[in-house]
Amino acid sequence: MSPEPLLTRGYDASPAIEHERLRSKYGPVAPVDVLGVPVWFVLGYEEVLHVLQNSGGIWTKNPERWQAYVEGRIPADWPLLPVFQVDSSNFAEGAAQHRFRSAWTKALQPFQDHTHPQAQFLEQSIKRYADDLIGLLAEGGHTGAADLAAQYARPLPLMVANRMLGFTSARGDEVVMDIWRLIDAGPDAGAAFERLYAAMMELAAQKREQPGDDLPSYMIQAQPDLTLDELARELLMLPALLDFCAGLVCNVVVEVVSNPAVRESLSVGAIDETVNRVAMLNPPMANLTFRFPVKDVKMGNYTIAAGDAMMLSVAAAHADPRFAGALDPHAIRSTRAHLAWGAGPHACLGQRLATQMATVSVHRLFSRCTKVKLALPADQLPWRPSPFVRALRSLPVQYELDERRVPGAASAEAPAVQQPAEDGAAKQAQQRSPLWNFLRSLRFGR
Repeated sequence: MSPEPLLTRGYDASPAIEHERLRSKYGPVAPVDVLGVPVWFVLGYEEVLHVLQNSGGIWTKNPERWQAYVEGRIPADWPLLPVFQVDSSNFAEGAAQHRFRSAWTKALQPFQDHTHPQAQFLEQSIKRYADDLIGLLAEGGHTGAADLAAQYARPLPLMVANRMLGFTSARGDEVVMDIWRLIDAGPDAGAAFERLYAAMMELAAQKREQPGDDLPSYMIQAQPDLTLDELARELLMLPALLDFCAGLVCNVVVEVVSNPAVRESLSVGAIDETVNRVAMLNPPMANLTFRFPVKDVKMGNYTIAAGDAMMLSVAAAHADPRFAGALDPHAIRSTRAHLAWGAGPHACLGQRLATQMATVSVHRLFSRCTKVKLALPADQLPWRPSPFVRALRSLPVQYELDERRVPGAASAEAPAVQQPAEDGAAKQAQQRSPLWNFLRSLRFGR
């Protein structure tokens, strides 16, 4: 049976329709072609969860178990090949994976434990960054048009990462811009990756000599035997989490603006439920990187040979009629038994942090605006073509800011933990920074 192309125009426009067509034709597992490479596409909730949990140790993420890759049958210019050539814990298994995940767990804990001062500092930073970005919109007046993806949802998580990594202001701006280039996967993505790797190596060496209250220092403290190369490669995994968060923010904004019932629920503080609901209804990480069975295994209507590539579709699994939490698109409540954050040995360790960033940034936006309206019908919004991510390429809106709650008012609110005040020189440096100049150019079109 010849696999059929997955990444078609129809899939880009409406993957849900393509999921149901494949499910109807093949069942919970379908043979597809991903940019010229044959892959088993797993659409069933039970099947996706079973592989993620990896009961019995049957499935691995290690590309060295991918038969076509080992035998040299994957074209050298296959666009997704670099994804599987990154030597990081994302593809590690067993003791090696445990070593890295232990470091990540301990390093993220201060940022995700709300009783820890570092987590409280970070929450205040997220609010300040949100207000700063909304303040850029206000420079052109209290009403106008904006691309909330480029001018709000994407830069905010990158600014948070800059703070967590502990870069100096100027160096951090360069890193943020290169992460942006890498995520966009444009012609300069390769050069951006090289600069990012060099920057992470430099940062790792610096933090080993002069540790601070930041993510790299916490990772070194948790796992002192990490080499500089290992640490740099782990830190390079942050863009995936940040891209997920930015996509989630955009998807939540669209849901709030398009669904009056959801918009009304925000007034009673139900943003966290809305974020959870959108993560299930429209997960930004729609499909996960490949898994490979270590032995022949029966799944759906097929026998999957050892070493075959399997792509797990979270988005399709959530729409599986057999899934007890299958979502009514008009409902407000949703289950938390979804797979947007993964499951099993490779489940996302930054779920709490990403959820917090999405919740705070959405709350800040709608508390500062009296109106946010889509500039295009929801079904005409442009999506980024990607085999893995379901994220908007742009989110054009018309907005109206609440003049009684001008951006920057957050500084007048009493924070849970007092941070050092940002002095005038630091504020001026921000205004002159490459990132800020870039964002201002988006605002004023120059």
